[in-house]
Amino acid sequence: MSATPRVMPVEREGFSLTVPMTWWEFDLHPASRDESIRRLMAQRVQENPALGEHRDVLAKFLRRAAREAYDSGAVYVGCMAQNFGGVPLTASVTVSLVGARTPEGQLLATDPASIVAGLREKPARREGDAWRKVTTVEIPETGAAARTYGIEDIEIPGDTRTMRTVLMQTFIPLPGGGDRVALVACSSPVLDLADSFFDVFDAVTSTFRYREPQAAPAPSSPVS
Repeated sequence: MSATPRVMPVEREGFSLTVPMTWWEFDLHPASRDESIRRLMAQRVQENPALGEHRDVLAKFLRRAAREAYDSGAVYVGCMAQNFGGVPLTASVTVSLVGARTPEGQLLATDPASIVAGLREKPARREGDAWRKVTTVEIPETGAAARTYGIEDIEIPGDTRTMRTVLMQTFIPLPGGGDRVALVACSSPVLDLADSFFDVFDAVTSTFRYREPQAAPAPSSPVS
C-alpha cells in the first residue's frame, strides 16, 4: 500500500483549498514575485539537487504562472514543478473570484446549470486537435459547480501566439446568491499526461471549501 501523500491546506478570505505538500506557493505582486521565486527555487534545489539541471526552465514557468495569475486577478496560485525521470513536469492551479456581470453591468445567473448553458463544447475534428468538454460536478461540502476540461489553445498575454495546454476550469457559485463565482483553473503544458493531470486537478478542486469571513474582534471596554 502506498503512503498517503502529504498535503498542505491553503486558507484565504472566503475559501480554503488543499494541495500536495510538494507544490510551490509564492508572492504574486510584481515588485516582489521574482525574488520570492528565486529564493524558493534555491531552497527546492538544495532539497532536491536533481532539479538543478532544470532550474532555468522551471524558473521561467514559475515566473510566467505568477505573472498570468496576477494579471487575471487571481488571489492564489500554486505550482507543481518536479523532475520526473529527467523530464520537468509542471502544472498550476489558480483561484480567482470573478464577477458575474456583463460589461454593461447586467447581473448574470451564477447557478451551475445557467453557467453550463453559456459554455461551449469543442469536439476534436481530427486526432491531435484541441477539444473541450462541459459538465457539472459536485464539490463535497460545497455543492454543484460548472466545469470545462480539455486540451485547449490558450492565448499568451502580450503575444500573438497560443500555447496548447491541459486545462480544467471549475466555476463554483459563492454562497448568498451574489454576483461572483470562484474560478478554480488548473493547467499543465504536459499534454501526454492529460488524463493523469485531469485526475490531479479534480482531486485538488474537490478540496475547495467556503470559509466564513472572520469577524473583527470587539473593542475592549475602557477601564473605568
